[in-house]
Amino acid sequence: MSRHAKLRVVSKPEAENGAALTSKETESTVQPIRKSDKLANVCYDIRGPVLQKAKQMEDEGHKIIKLNIGNLAAFGFDSPEEIQLDMIRNLPNAAGYSDSKGIFAARKAIMHYTQQKHIKGVTLEDIYVGNGVSELIVMAMNALLNTGDEVLVPAPDYPLWTAAVSLSGGTPRHYICDEANEWLPDLDDIRAKITPRTRAVVIINPNNPTGALYPDETLKAIVQVAREHGLIIYADEVYDKVLYDGATHTSIGALSEDVLTITFNGLSKNYRSCGYRAGWMVVSGDKRPAADYIEGLNMLASMRLCANVPGQYAIQTALGGYQSIDDLVAPGGRMRRQRDLAHELITAIPGVSCVKPKATLYMFPRLDPKVYPIQDDQQFIAELLEEERVLLVQGTGFNWPDPDHFRLVFLPHEDDLRVAIGRIARFLENYRKRHGT
Repeated sequence: MSRHAKLRVVSKPEAENGAALTSKETESTVQPIRKSDKLANVCYDIRGPVLQKAKQMEDEGHKIIKLNIGNLAAFGFDSPEEIQLDMIRNLPNAAGYSDSKGIFAARKAIMHYTQQKHIKGVTLEDIYVGNGVSELIVMAMNALLNTGDEVLVPAPDYPLWTAAVSLSGGTPRHYICDEANEWLPDLDDIRAKITPRTRAVVIINPNNPTGALYPDETLKAIVQVAREHGLIIYADEVYDKVLYDGATHTSIGALSEDVLTITFNGLSKNYRSCGYRAGWMVVSGDKRPAADYIEGLNMLASMRLCANVPGQYAIQTALGGYQSIDDLVAPGGRMRRQRDLAHELITAIPGVSCVKPKATLYMFPRLDPKVYPIQDDQQFIAELLEEERVLLVQGTGFNWPDPDHFRLVFLPHEDDLRVAIGRIARFLENYRKRHGT
């Protein structure tokens, strides 16, 4: 019996006579059920409180323009038809569990892809298929971290990385990416934040939310830092085909043969298949000292049984088929046109600047604090939603330290982008008037 409950025993005669308990007699002290302390430093504002407000407004009949999330299907970007057909054909074979690391055909295709990316020494056993990259990031952190271990994470970052470190008992240490240097990692800041508890360094390349693409010299410098300090490299490369202006992507795993490197990729963005939840994780580099860690990865992979099997059947077809993403990002392609238009319109607003993204689906504009003296950027984004029915995500939601940025998704069609950014411009003009700037 709970020590908080007050119980009165009712005799049989009383019960038979229908004697009722008074509210005082049935009074109990209900203790609040609180979330785990492990969630104290976990947030995911891409789907956070402002989105909940947007859903409430939609329920009330308002139409919201959502520029908060890279969900391609919502904007008419369909997954390639051959992927859909291959999943349909294989559904009769997909009802049972697969190998905990994934089906053979998918892992074989991923192994070939690592060879195309010049990542050496990858075998089938080094590849784990997961329910999207998100699951695998959490798995990789759970297998590694003890309480108080530190992981270097970029600022700004894709917030799942910070959340996964915290949820696993670790401490995220954010190193700054330098906006003045096209959002490249500040190598001096990385070095300054290494302590005896540092276990790993995370890079997101191409970068979400900034759209930055890291040159080889930056990647080599990060490998050297990891080599000197015995760090694991975690490389989030899910946008490695969403590249503009003839840019090319180098996997850091191709440069880190003597450093343990875990590379993440998947179908969500390159193949417009977010809902299929088909991602993978590849272990490369010097695996000799990591036998115990790899055993932990295997254990966690087995505990969740396997990734969803229908999605796995899309992987071989996607990686080996026609790469339609190339058409979308080429001059005249839809993604390229929308990136160019969004950048042109957003930087035409007084007091707004933005490094033009070389990759991904996002840009990370800066609001000049002298023009826009914002104290609480989540409140700022909430006011924009309330006044103009446009949903963005504030910069601090990506662990950027100052309330002077926001992420803009440029997935809507060009006419819709014009409307959305026109509303943002109107809101910012009214904000300047209210604050006399």
